[in-house]
Amino acid sequence: MKKILDSRKLLGATAKTDLKELALLYKGLMKTHHPDRFQDEVQRQQAEETSKHIIDAYQFLVSIAPETHAQNAEQYERTIAGSAITDFHYKAQTLNITFADGSVYDYFGVPANVYNKFVNNDANLRFARRHICQAFTRRMVKKPTAP
Repeated sequence: MKKILDSRKLLGATAKTDLKELALLYKGLMKTHHPDRFQDEVQRQQAEETSKHIIDAYQFLVSIAPETHAQNAEQYERTIAGSAITDFHYKAQTLNITFADGSVYDYFGVPANVYNKFVNNDANLRFARRHICQAFTRRMVKKPTAP
């Protein structure tokens, strides 16, 4: 959740900002902080660092946007319905799940009690489908491998 909030703060976005508005915010910030605008080497390096953070924040927010999820809904449904969970990691309320089709997703804001139920459940894919996959903000980290 911290990454979401930090990314929104950096770009000046809100939870209701759509992809079009997000792109405008991103472009405006990149114009202001582009390294080529600065002659002084110190200012250029600072602008380069800032622009890297802006790019990362933008790409992250695009990956969790509802519009992005809508575009990938069919593939996501196939993954969670038909692929087993092969690996998972949990850190700072972020659950990273690797599915058998090769896709990897991060789920943000997963409370420790939900994670514990997930781990202690014999049918963790079924539990994930019911209590995690549609309930938490997600982003695709890795696309599924070709069949």
